[in-house]
Amino acid sequence: MPSTGITALAYVRLKRYLGLKGGKVRVYDVGQQLAEPEEEILNLFHVDVIDLRRSLKPCGPDLSRWKKWVLPDGTTCEIPSWFNPEPNGYGGWVVKNSEGRIIMKMPKNSFYFDSIYHPLEKAKSQVDIHDYDWDSYKIPDSLIEIIRRKAEFLYKNTDYAIMAYGAGSVHEWGQSLRGWSNWLVDLTLRKSIASAMLDHMVDILLHNLSKYLDAVKDYVQIIGFGDDLGVQTGPQISPRVYREMLKPYHEQLFHYVKQHSKLFVFLHSCGSIYKLIPDLIDAGVDVLNPVQISAKDMKPERLKREFGEQLSFWGGGVDTQHVLPFSSPSDVTLNVRRNISVFAPGGGYVFNQVHNIQAKVPPENIVAMFKTAYKYGKYPLR
Repeated sequence: MPSTGITALAYVRLKRYLGLKGGKVRVYDVGQQLAEPEEEILNLFHVDVIDLRRSLKPCGPDLSRWKKWVLPDGTTCEIPSWFNPEPNGYGGWVVKNSEGRIIMKMPKNSFYFDSIYHPLEKAKSQVDIHDYDWDSYKIPDSLIEIIRRKAEFLYKNTDYAIMAYGAGSVHEWGQSLRGWSNWLVDLTLRKSIASAMLDHMVDILLHNLSKYLDAVKDYVQIIGFGDDLGVQTGPQISPRVYREMLKPYHEQLFHYVKQHSKLFVFLHSCGSIYKLIPDLIDAGVDVLNPVQISAKDMKPERLKREFGEQLSFWGGGVDTQHVLPFSSPSDVTLNVRRNISVFAPGGGYVFNQVHNIQAKVPPENIVAMFKTAYKYGKYPLR
């Protein structure tokens, strides 16, 4: 899924290193340029969980539509048919909306498409917030039926656990609509605007969640939310602001899941979020990802000791800031063994690297990571 995956450029290099020919490189997450791992790769690395959005096998002509594109290294790939990047004239790419406004860009020599348009950036009052077209975010019933069919197909035709990621966010959505600076000021100094936005956002999210859950709850095991709350040195907002402004809305979403299904609540939240973890547990989080062990206060021993009885950790298996991209395979092996030895005892651990495998990570390090995890990550731990 979009925070436990591999970028397309790294995936191409990995396939070449492994001597795997044929197949297709599909970029299913266009912003982060993430590849959809093929079944051969999943089997080779003993992967146990797949994303509901993947196109593992044909599920009907209306479920997965792709078109040709070319990666920065010249490799032909496929991207979703709805994604229409245009050359910017300077070696990069832009994406425009139906009004011709540039909403995403990939500069020359960049690896990602960055969102640059914030539709509520200039809102000045609650009236501006109320007048926004919130209904455009409601999931149409036709898409819900496609999702249901996809979930049922994967449940009946594969042996994987299934992650239903994309159930929503509140903090990240606020940042997307208002821009980072505006949203952080809203949460602290313009609380009436922030509250109006949060009310509308959660109304939409609960509307969509009710349909989403009804469609997939019999077929999937984990439902994923994403709300990055941390930076390298600490939370983006104080615990006090989180409790006052965001936690009540997280509680509504997570409690709805628990009241209407047996699914585990997975939360992706990057950075140093140690100070927020008790509140996240209280709000209803069962699984925490990506477990950014290189951030302040996020040492594996501390996290496992203080929260291991209340949370499952999904990630933290190898440091992707310093070790995986820049160290030797033997150093990767040592890092993986150490982190498994801390996180895994007593259960409650799902191995994954910290966030996505980036474009320049050596393929031999990726192989070392997965081989080590499979060798040393079995219960009882050896």
